[in-house]
Amino acid sequence: MTKSKNSYINRELSWLQFNARVLQEAADKDVPLIERLRFIGIFSNNLDEFFKVRYATIKRIDQAGKGGKSQLGGIKASELLTQITETVIEHQTTSLGILKDIHKQLSKQKIHIINETQILEDHHEFIKNYFFQEVSPGLVTIILNDNVELPLLKDSAAYLAINMVLNSGKKQYALLEISKSMDRFVVLPEINGEKYIIMVDDLLRYCLHDIFNIFDYKSIRAHMIKITRDGELDFDSDLSKSFMAKISDSVKDRQIGEPVRFVYDKTLDEKTLEYLMEKMGIDSKDSVIPGGRYHNRRDYMGFPSLGRNDLLYAKIEPLPVKGLTFNDSIFKNISEQDFLLHAPYNTFSYVVKFLRESALDPNVKTIKITIYRLAQISHVASSLINAAKNGKRVTVSIELRARFDEEANIEYAEQMQSAGVKMLFGVTGLKVHSKMCVIERRENNKTKRYGFVSTGNFNESTARFYTDFTLLTADQKLLKDINKVFDFLEVNYKINRYKHIITSPHYTKSKIFALIDQEIENAKQNKPAFMKIKMNSISSYKMIDKLYEASNAGVKIKMIVRGICCLIPGVKGMSENIEVISVVDKFLEHTRLYIFGNNNDPKIYISSADWMTRNIENRVEVSCPIYQQNIKEELQDIFEIYWSDNVKARVISSEQDNAYRKAKNKNKVRAQFAVYDYYQNRLKK
Repeated sequence: MTKSKNSYINRELSWLQFNARVLQEAADKDVPLIERLRFIGIFSNNLDEFFKVRYATIKRIDQAGKGGKSQLGGIKASELLTQITETVIEHQTTSLGILKDIHKQLSKQKIHIINETQILEDHHEFIKNYFFQEVSPGLVTIILNDNVELPLLKDSAAYLAINMVLNSGKKQYALLEISKSMDRFVVLPEINGEKYIIMVDDLLRYCLHDIFNIFDYKSIRAHMIKITRDGELDFDSDLSKSFMAKISDSVKDRQIGEPVRFVYDKTLDEKTLEYLMEKMGIDSKDSVIPGGRYHNRRDYMGFPSLGRNDLLYAKIEPLPVKGLTFNDSIFKNISEQDFLLHAPYNTFSYVVKFLRESALDPNVKTIKITIYRLAQISHVASSLINAAKNGKRVTVSIELRARFDEEANIEYAEQMQSAGVKMLFGVTGLKVHSKMCVIERRENNKTKRYGFVSTGNFNESTARFYTDFTLLTADQKLLKDINKVFDFLEVNYKINRYKHIITSPHYTKSKIFALIDQEIENAKQNKPAFMKIKMNSISSYKMIDKLYEASNAGVKIKMIVRGICCLIPGVKGMSENIEVISVVDKFLEHTRLYIFGNNNDPKIYISSADWMTRNIENRVEVSCPIYQQNIKEELQDIFEIYWSDNVKARVISSEQDNAYRKAKNKNKVRAQFAVYDYYQNRLKK
């Protein structure tokens, strides 16, 4: 793999290697078959977002005539675009081979994904009826004409490019839009215990004559194409518009963004390809990628279960947290001690109960919360609306620029605002990415604060498959600091001092550096000096350089990084004391955990922030210290379980080959399963 000739792995190329780890899950024969298919969907969905955002950004740098080497880790933008395209083509080729194997294995399980040439006579009537009743009424068919401009093709929508040779000898082109509202997988009637599924793409191919019978053609062919557009938001400077209106307009503009990727069926003939590219205004700088017969493979994330639980991961029952009960007041529980929720191993319902109880409790006077992403049907939002209707002073800071959730957040913001919730729409130039809540309650004629701070979104849906920590606390010194963050969100020019929490954009770099410097000093004095870090990504060169400095001083550093890792571990004289692994498995690893040795009296933080420039300098983030001893011990135990993984852990190295960590005469440890066992055992004690 080509990488920048310096001390860092390029961010984009590192991300592609992360997505290759997702693809490894699809290839893993120990992963249940339908889950393997869904990992193909995740791989494809990730790639779509990558092109909309990261590839589009690099393309902008290139088009601006800037080399971009300082921004891109020593690689010119034009060279990086080429490397990305080459890598993606390689990964796409691999994914097609994996998909072919999955289909073969599904057939052995009496599940057949068939195309239009394999339709059984018994299914003919069903398919025709399905087409006319379910598909045809909403089908968008675009007839292409040399004299008529091509309508703008939708971002990431799949189209069938139709090439008809008419009896007159002329060619007629058309496009069939495969609407997102269509079920991509059509389950056909079962025959003799055999299950059959046809993709709607192939159903359309089967019914081409029903669509184009008004044309006098002698041959007709259909090939899949897809265009991906620049997904970055551009804001106009119209001062008369509200921030919400600007976001809404920018989201609409995504549909007319510049094309950044064009994927086509590699069996498409050259003349048709040239015709379509010319029609769509795609030039040689765009990423043109030959693919397979099907695109929008992200839809595999929703592949039907077909009642085959044996081909799925067994569902886990989220465990209760010892000491917390749904039969008692959550305020009473939390007033006595802090509690840590670890989703999805523990149930997220405690957070919803906390907010619902706050909405009803006459003694609760104010609720302040930050929101980044919400579930499609959010009990969190309904609880806040309920609280406002019950006369509580509810303040919600909602991030309208949460990428690809802008429309949903605008809709929720309007609902809450109409219910009397005070809405804060972020800070100019900063995204509010912190996850926190402060609740003020009158007790004995005094105001007492309760609250929670989390590493992830307050989203009931993702809490089922994202790992995240949430600290429920009545620690007044922590909550005083967190309340100051809300003061900053309301009065942006007022920069507060914090005694306990670490915040971006003002203090994260300096505070983390001070903690690392203490480890460096401990190493120099031959005291125990170590760091254990778990996060999603690390790409800030300043943070990486500081870790290199610590490594050279003798500080032992263990890192678990799910996604981007621009740091190169294990290099003599630079990073020889740094080890990095990545765990990709059933759940999406989302927890951020910092453990600093502090001469064997560890300082421990959970955080909303990764060590990326955006998290440190361009976002409002909160890292919260853990003071309660039993929770400190729990978090250290959790880190060690993950570090022991020898089933799903990949070693991050300069080779960037995603090699699995091998068990050395040890029992197999699969961290996510071992963590669940850990919590089950704690409940028994």
